[in-house]
Amino acid sequence: MIEQEVLPRIAVTLGDPAGVGVEVTLKALQDRELQQSARWLILGDAATLRAGERVTGVRLNDLGPNVAFKDCGQLEATAEIEFGALRAEYGKAAAAYVREATLMCLNGKADAMVTAPLNKEAVTLSGMHFTGHTEYIAELCGAKNSRMLLAGRKLSVVHVSTHTSLRNACNLDVDRIIHTIELGNEAMKLLGIAQPRIAVCGLNPHAGEHGLFGSEDAEFIVPAVEACRARGIQCEGPVAPDTIFFRAANGSHDLIVAMYHDQGHIPMKLLDFEATVNMSLGIPIIRTSVDHGTAFDIAGSNIAGQANMQAAMRMAMTMATHRIANSAQPKVGA
Repeated sequence: MIEQEVLPRIAVTLGDPAGVGVEVTLKALQDRELQQSARWLILGDAATLRAGERVTGVRLNDLGPNVAFKDCGQLEATAEIEFGALRAEYGKAAAAYVREATLMCLNGKADAMVTAPLNKEAVTLSGMHFTGHTEYIAELCGAKNSRMLLAGRKLSVVHVSTHTSLRNACNLDVDRIIHTIELGNEAMKLLGIAQPRIAVCGLNPHAGEHGLFGSEDAEFIVPAVEACRARGIQCEGPVAPDTIFFRAANGSHDLIVAMYHDQGHIPMKLLDFEATVNMSLGIPIIRTSVDHGTAFDIAGSNIAGQANMQAAMRMAMTMATHRIANSAQPKVGA
């Protein structure tokens, strides 16, 4: 167990009050080893916590001294949560939890944050322009070049583009690809891999097949890979996207760079849906998340599994611990 004085402080947002966030959070923190690995601060509303305790039978006070709760005051304390309901006030509350956790990380009051799922439509109904956690947190951080990384037990994937149309995603840019590779390389180092092995997907079938199926791979991806290799990053590509995930899952690479959302998401969720964790890169804070949605259809029934939330929590703890350790190292020449 990590010594108490160096335990990372991690903020956990409960997500949409009508979703499974409170269920999976409470059940995840029943794990004694996880409890003791960090100081956990759950951000939500008292009404949501009360509803979650009733559904799961897990009480906050039974989760040990390292688990605390902060009422963000978005909902009336006496409110009855309607699980599975799409409501603007729930969307507004969920976004407020994310904002509070982000500010805590930026202000040094937390070392990392973990987010339970929210509902984009509910947030939009509240009047906010909202495309996703990654983009919203990046905006709060003042970061203009964020990326999404999915990390699983077998391999990880970072995306050049995510929440945009496929037509827009095909407009590649050499510098954007380079930055994506660099961010992925640094993230893997925080996860404990000293020299990540990286494969960069092609955009077109068979990575363009020497120009037969498009010129984007040679025009944009090849120079990006060459530039990163010149900077000491161990990467190769463009590689055929239809075969690289099989190879990497069998140990050939640690990280795959996908050109667009579904190129990375579909194989990762097929390979290991429960243990795949969503991470935000290109921001000054550590943020991980479950890689599933609010599951309105089963929310409140106590059947949502906590494995993905536990994976997200462990990854946040691991990254925060490495960052704390690295910051404590004496500078060369100091």
